[in-house]
Amino acid sequence: MKCYTVYLGQYSIGTILTELISTEPATGAILWKGQSGDADAAVSKARDAWPKWAALPVTQRIEAVRRYTNRIRGKAEELAELISRETGKPIWESRTEVESVIKKVDISVTAYAERTPQRQLPSQPNMRVALRHKPHGVLAVLGPYNFPAHLPNGHIVPALIAGNTVVFKPSEKTPAVGQFLFDCFEKSGFPSGVFNILQGGPETGKQLTANEGIDGLLFTGSAQTGVALNRQFATRPDKILALEMGGNNPIIIWDTDDIHSAAVLVVQSAFLSAGQRCSAARRMIVKDELYDRVVKEVKRIADRLIIDEPFSKPAPFMGPVIDNEVADGLTESFLALMSHGGRPIKHMARPINDRPFLTPGIIDVTNMEERPDIELFGPILQIIRVDSFEAAIAEANNTRYGLSASLIGGSATQYDQFWSNSRAGIVNWNKMTVGASSEAPFGGIGLSGNHRPSAYYAADYCAYPVVSMEAERTRASMGVGLKDEETAKIDPAAPDSGQ
Repeated sequence: MKCYTVYLGQYSIGTILTELISTEPATGAILWKGQSGDADAAVSKARDAWPKWAALPVTQRIEAVRRYTNRIRGKAEELAELISRETGKPIWESRTEVESVIKKVDISVTAYAERTPQRQLPSQPNMRVALRHKPHGVLAVLGPYNFPAHLPNGHIVPALIAGNTVVFKPSEKTPAVGQFLFDCFEKSGFPSGVFNILQGGPETGKQLTANEGIDGLLFTGSAQTGVALNRQFATRPDKILALEMGGNNPIIIWDTDDIHSAAVLVVQSAFLSAGQRCSAARRMIVKDELYDRVVKEVKRIADRLIIDEPFSKPAPFMGPVIDNEVADGLTESFLALMSHGGRPIKHMARPINDRPFLTPGIIDVTNMEERPDIELFGPILQIIRVDSFEAAIAEANNTRYGLSASLIGGSATQYDQFWSNSRAGIVNWNKMTVGASSEAPFGGIGLSGNHRPSAYYAADYCAYPVVSMEAERTRASMGVGLKDEETAKIDPAAPDSGQ
């Protein structure tokens, strides 16, 4: 389609910000103020600290990261409250995010040992072949706003364990949480320069990514920005680039007798975190025969969702989206879908005019001539009805993204068919599209990533393998391609000795 006005995702492009002001989405109150940092200075500091940090035994690096985790554990409720205030997400959800931050260290230690081990390979007698892994050097981390602690932490901790130093730029929408993480690192006894924070907006981010002193970039955010970064690094194969981007994720509803459970899984997949998850279900693909019952039940549950401030009672299912600009963009996107042939099932509304609260929007786009293949990063669910399982799989794959996909219902044979043919890095059966385990790889294909999955597999892009052939004594011989000694003495072609 050529004329959509849409909100594209988690990481926007804008103007230079010298002063950062973070406000609470739910109330509009100012939460934090600060100044943009100096990318060159942050990278220089990290570069100076890297040799000593990389030379430490891994046990000492792990010990330092555990001290950081213990500090987070001691301030868990304080951090959860800060996340809720700065993102608007319910406090119960922020607490689960903090738990993920705490658990990340043990998971990363295990992953480091498994994914980047030191071991001896089979070799000839009197020689050993050793496999070890080296850190890249200085890694830049760009964090998103939807999980401002958990997602950057998922890059930072494995990078530090592997022996890299880090320059972390939080989203300009959640600088306070980023500063909180930095303070916890600083007060945990890390050497100066090992972990650095760089506050600022998109222009500061561009200065960081263009800095010659970084050895790689670990990014979480929108496909729009990820593609731009991929172009920027296209001529720099010497720098590691890990892109964790979004998704236009499908959830298929097929033969099932439990319509209520199916609808619950759809609502959770689409509307947890106000739809601000890269793995959230954006498209519900439903069998014709089930359409009326499933859509009715999904709408009924969506109508019951409590949407309120993070600390309100009873506990809300979801809070606001991150800010009014995003809320405006999502509202415009819903109207654009309607104006191009979408049939609204549940209208998206703004219950408070000057605050970014949104009610879930549900819209049938089956009869649209062209459905936009974009990530609408918020509580919008598009519905598509199909008449065959093959058509359902084809529709699920009708996207340039490939992060998460789920089948609700169906037989074991159909799930095998779905799994085999789905173009996604996460393929679930009778489970939500969201809620992936940190003990598994997390990533996708297409516009969802560049084949550098994070979570458990983050260790892979934080170090590179080095193979060494080693012998304790210098011993060598040549058995092929040499003249015998006598022939060599009378060789007329030998150079004149000058005598």
